[in-house]
Amino acid sequence: MKIENESQLIMQASDGDREALEVLLHSVRDMVFSLSLRMLGLIPDAEDATQEILIKVITHLSSFQKESSFSTWVFRVAVNHLKDYRKGMFTERPLSFEFYGEDIASGREADVPDLTGGVDRALLERELKLSCSNVMLQCLDAESRAIYVLGTMFRLSSPTAAEILGMSPEAYRQRLSRIRKKVGAFLGEYCGLSGTGICACRRRVNYAIATHRLDPARLDFQSMEECGYDEIGSYTDAMEELDELSQIFAGFPAYRSPENIIGWIRKMMDSQSFQTAVRGQEV
Repeated sequence: MKIENESQLIMQASDGDREALEVLLHSVRDMVFSLSLRMLGLIPDAEDATQEILIKVITHLSSFQKESSFSTWVFRVAVNHLKDYRKGMFTERPLSFEFYGEDIASGREADVPDLTGGVDRALLERELKLSCSNVMLQCLDAESRAIYVLGTMFRLSSPTAAEILGMSPEAYRQRLSRIRKKVGAFLGEYCGLSGTGICACRRRVNYAIATHRLDPARLDFQSMEECGYDEIGSYTDAMEELDELSQIFAGFPAYRSPENIIGWIRKMMDSQSFQTAVRGQEV
């Protein structure tokens, strides 16, 4: 979301102006949620992390030096928070490409009966594809995941992404290239979307239901409002070029933050702790 008079809004928000702060938070909430979802893999974890990150934005707003755009600064706050996040499900149950590949190659789905319960299989296949894209990213370590998501899905330029991650543009480009090769090798061998992989969402639907990775009665990803990454952040620098396999991930949507995030922002604004928060104290 693009905002006008950014510098003035930041100054007003730092002085405790509720309306200015609300505009700033709404301008970045979708970006923060989409980043959190890609970094953590699950919607509930992303919602919790989004709230925590927005609190950090409020309490550290006075430290924003305006040497970069507000959205770039928020990206840095969010990435630092998410790299150290220890409450998500995949923190407790880490994944690896080896484990994920073995599960796909095992053929366990062959003996699972129809568990769709009459739900449109095409909807279930799409839900599984959207879910799997997030889970697959959890096979990368946190920093590699951040590099890949910023370069491949948000498509930030090397200087901008490097600034967010605290490294040189050259180091960022080298690491992004290595990570893309690693992800590409996995996609090429296992993911049917690559055109060569052995997995197909249509064959895995019943197995995903049996292993509680998919719930026919709750298609969470398809209940959210989709959007493009260009709609939740504005960047004028040249974006990173993508190789063919990276286009798979680049084609997955970003998402508007759920209504409960919007409600939380309004509730927080009405709370007694609001003035304390904008002064940079503990909430």
